[in-house]
Amino acid sequence: MATNEETNEGTNEGMHDAWMTGASDAGAGERLDDDFEAAPKPAAKKRRASGTGEAPPAAKRPRAAPRSDFRIAEQPAFVLHSYPYRETSLVIDVFSRDYGRVALVAKGAKRPHSALRGVLQTFQPLGLSWTGKGEVRTLTTAEWVGGMLPLAGDALLCGFYVNELLVKFCAREDAHPALFNHYVLTLSRLAHDEPPVQVLRSFERVLLRETGYAMALNRTVTRQPVVADRRYVFDPERGVRVASEELPSQWPVIAGQTLLDMEEDDYSRPQTAAQSKTLMRFLLNVYLGGTPLATRQILIDLQNL
Repeated sequence: MATNEETNEGTNEGMHDAWMTGASDAGAGERLDDDFEAAPKPAAKKRRASGTGEAPPAAKRPRAAPRSDFRIAEQPAFVLHSYPYRETSLVIDVFSRDYGRVALVAKGAKRPHSALRGVLQTFQPLGLSWTGKGEVRTLTTAEWVGGMLPLAGDALLCGFYVNELLVKFCAREDAHPALFNHYVLTLSRLAHDEPPVQVLRSFERVLLRETGYAMALNRTVTRQPVVADRRYVFDPERGVRVASEELPSQWPVIAGQTLLDMEEDDYSRPQTAAQSKTLMRFLLNVYLGGTPLATRQILIDLQNL
């Protein structure tokens, strides 16, 4: 069941509040077994009146009725990417709050009169329900939650860049609730025209932290505090080191003040904005094994990243 433009405004606001606060319907994500009844236990047999007095062999338990498919109901999610599947359907890659990235087949979504056509849009909060236990699940309902401004212009390109990072770094069905919440915040900041450099650097740091790559920026590998007026490099495997000629030349040299600002999520200084861009570009390239990001190149060309 997909929403249309005539959805009651008050209902949408209530749904959006529940969606943002993490509320979910009772029983969502559990196996639904209401469609069958458990077989009754066989009545216990009485002991024989004569003979040895031994109890008869225990009766065999009947086989349980088959369980229904694994079903998820009204899960907060965003569409990251979609591609055609057969003639009338789509496969959508979604980022959900409690289940991480999930691949869903949206049957009939390409049909001209499908209610899903206008709902399965990127950068819009959705409530999705699906069923199945395979690698690709089946979408059953999709509902637009609303409450977020659409992205346009440079902000739209930045949004696609963020989506590509999620696809590259997040394994399927690996939940990252904190990253999901920061993704929502990132889209909101982009929609309100906050400086892309600050918004993207903040998201990249949270992404690396939540996926196991982030290291402290306010102390060195020898656990010494970073000093604002000293020069450092970042070892991708261990963390911050004092700059020296013996270290690899491809490691970017970063001012201590930049590292301290990044640790505080403050990119207001021009030097911090420039050096943090260089550092994060280097780290993302290393952690992705040199795999290029298509959207990054577009943004570099536009001097927005």
